[in-house]
Formats: sequence, C-alpha cells, structure tokens
Amino acid sequence: MDKKRVIILGAGPGGYTAAFLAADRGMKVTLIDENSRPGGVCLHRGCIPSKSLLHLSRLIEETRNAEAFGLKFQPPEIDLNRIREWSRGVISKMADGLISLCKQRGVDFVHGRARFLDGNNLMINDKEPIGFDHCILATGSQPISPPLFSKISNRILTSTTALELDEIPQRLLIVGGGYIGLEMGTIYSSLGSRVTVVEMTGDLLPGVDRDLVRSLLPRLKSQFQNIYLKTQVTSCELKGNQITTRFDGSGDVKSADYDRVLVAVGRKPNSMDLGLESTRIETDDKGFIKVDERYQTAEPSIFAIGDVIGGTMLAHKASAEGKTVVQILAGEGPNQKASCVPAVVFTDPELAWCGLTETEAKNTNRKVQVAKFPWGASGRAKTLGRPDGLTKLILDPDTEEVLGMGISGVGAGELIGEGVLAIDNGLKAKDLAHSIHPHPTLSETIMETAEAFYGVATHIYKKPTTRRGG
Repeated sequence: MDKKRVIILGAGPGGYTAAFLAADRGMKVTLIDENSRPGGVCLHRGCIPSKSLLHLSRLIEETRNAEAFGLKFQPPEIDLNRIREWSRGVISKMADGLISLCKQRGVDFVHGRARFLDGNNLMINDKEPIGFDHCILATGSQPISPPLFSKISNRILTSTTALELDEIPQRLLIVGGGYIGLEMGTIYSSLGSRVTVVEMTGDLLPGVDRDLVRSLLPRLKSQFQNIYLKTQVTSCELKGNQITTRFDGSGDVKSADYDRVLVAVGRKPNSMDLGLESTRIETDDKGFIKVDERYQTAEPSIFAIGDVIGGTMLAHKASAEGKTVVQILAGEGPNQKASCVPAVVFTDPELAWCGLTETEAKNTNRKVQVAKFPWGASGRAKTLGRPDGLTKLILDPDTEEVLGMGISGVGAGELIGEGVLAIDNGLKAKDLAHSIHPHPTLSETIMETAEAFYGVATHIYKKPTTRRGG
C-alpha cells in the first residue's frame, strides 16, 4: 500500500511533534515552515529564548539578595553581546537537533511558504504543486500591535523583538499585565531598566487564581518602578529621543516619557495568505480556524491545531493536539478522556496551575473544597530563602477527587506535573497524602496540602477532620 501523504504547515512544537509521530506511524511526511530551520516561534523567538533570559534574570536577583545569607557580591557586569551569543547558541543547538530528528525519521523538511490550491493540493514558494492525503495546519500566531503605537514604530517592542536585546532602555513601558508582559518586565528590570506596567483591568494576570498572584505581587512591586491598573494608553508620540505617552485611568498619572514601549496585549492567528479561500476551511471573526472535536476543519482532508485555532495558546497544548490528529489519521482514534492542560507563568516566583481553579468553581457554582499549604512552613523553601509560595488543591468535597492544583513559588512549573497526573487519573487527596515525598523538597508541599485537607499536615496545625483518608 502507498504511504499516507501528510503535509504539515508550521514547524513549531505542534507541527514537528505531529510530523515526527506521523513518520513513526509509517506515513510519508513533509514539514513546511517559513523559517530555515524547524522550531517555530517557541524555539526561535519565544519560549526558549525568553526562558534563557529569565534564568539569567533569576541569577542576577539571587546575587542581589544573597547578602541576607551572608554572601555579598559585586554588582554584575552585563555583557549584552555575550548574552545574545549564549541565547542564540542554545537556540541553534536545539534547532540542529530537530533537523537531525527530521533526517532520522525520514521527514522531508522544506523551507518556504505554502498556499492551498484546493483541499488536496498546495504550492510552495509559487512553484510546482504538491498533493497530499491530509494536511495539518500548525501555523501559530503573532503579536498584536494596535494602530495606536504606529507613530513610534522604530521604538516599539513586541514579545518577539524584545528578546533580541538590542539595548537595555533606561525607562521601559510595558502595555499589558498578562504573563508575557510580566515575564519580559522581569527580564528587563533585572538587566537595569526602570519598568512601568500598565494594565487596563483591575488586576495583573487577569483570570489567574488570586491566591497565586497574591504571592507574586510584593516581588513585582519591588522590581518594577510603577504598576498602573485600570489604566489605558491613549496616545504615544515620539518627541526627540523620548516617547511621550498619555494615560487614562483611575490613578494620578496622566503623562510620562519612556525610551521604549513593549506592547503585550495579545496575539492573532497566522491564518492569512494561506489560500484558505481555495478550500472549505472556515474562520471566525478574529481569523481563528474553526475545527470540530477531532481538530478537523470544514475541509475533511485538513486539520488544524495550536494557536491558529485559538483557545489557550501554549506550546504543550499544540503538541498534544498534534499527537491526537496523527492518532486519528493512523486509525487509532483519539483518547476519549480530555487531558488536563497545565499553565505556567515564568515570573519570579513562578505561578503554575492545572485543572479546575477556585475562580472557575465559583463562577459555575460548583461545590468544591480548597486545601492550602503555605511555603512559610516548608523547610526547603526556608533554606532557599523563598518562603513566598503557596500550594493549593481544589477537591470534590464528596469524592475527595483532585479537580485542580495551583502552585506559586520557585520552580512551580517543575512541580505542577504531579497535579496533571492526579487529575488525569482521577486520584484522590488520600493518594497524594499517602505518597511518600522526599524531605526536604518543595514537592512535599503537595503531600502536606493533601494532608491539610484531612487536618493531619505535619508542619501546619489544622483541626483534624473525620475524613478517612488522613
């Protein structure tokens, strides 16, 4: 039998994960991307470079705070050229690894731009048409840049251009108090910028569990020069070497000057100029591609995954969707149970959560019970000098099943996987409470949170309950 011909547009985490699994399943795979090497925005202009810089940021902050432990360091000398070289080196090695994996699996990687001719053919770089049995769209998204900032085009930064570190501005305005804005603010503040964050809603990280955000706020307030909530930018104009910015909000600030403005107000799908009009694919009013529960578009031969279909824009979500589509194409059928998708904000401290949040439970009138363990009672957190954390569980009060987990603190992103495992497998609080965790570690805060549910946590006192699990 002929191998099933699968073309994948977009070589980010969703695209290359799907390509590799399809090749492993014996399909003939072509992976197409506008970049000369695979990895997508995540590797080249997003997740990896930002986390590299956030690592440096944390190192800088740790040396600044080490005096409290009896260690005193000189202020660090920041060599932007060396930082850029190091970050690019990380990216290059990972991209080379993906190229090697393409060759090992027999995936044909093509550098170019593709446009659909119909539901089974497309053209790359306006050359010869290429046919396919199935196509997976994984073209991702790009930052939104509102027209309001068009007058300062040479001084505006996005989540992409900010990672290039052309310079460290003395005064940096960040528009948007979501995770991208706060992560970038953390980086630039550590490197020496005086950072101001402006957010139109009443809270930073709107939608995120307030218990988690509450642990982060004191540190952000010490790092950033200003945080303006319920405030909008009404105008930006370049006057000489300064960007004069006017605000409309609940505070006293009306105008201020900055050297650069970083806009982090959201992302839009890369669904334009793909020739979708030559297919039956439908998009919504924001350009996101419409799919069904199998990630299949209105064109039966074409599927779509990741940022381009909207929802939570996370690399690991796109990868999981890519695997699901390939399993469908291989005739295996998708996993019938929906998987829990974790989220991490890589600020300092990190915030991580998965499953049902307390806010979501309240909004849907779902009855839950919440258990919390403050990191001030964690021996490991104390030894790190970082007791500013919290672990919490969202539990079904009747079955004691784990419905959600939230963690704020150093390394929260490394800990949240245990919550995903618990939720996906229907574990109960007693399963976490009775699993022996190593001491002293941050992971044992999960065990003690579950123990707190029963009133038997060792390092905090809570009146014991009559529940059996403890």
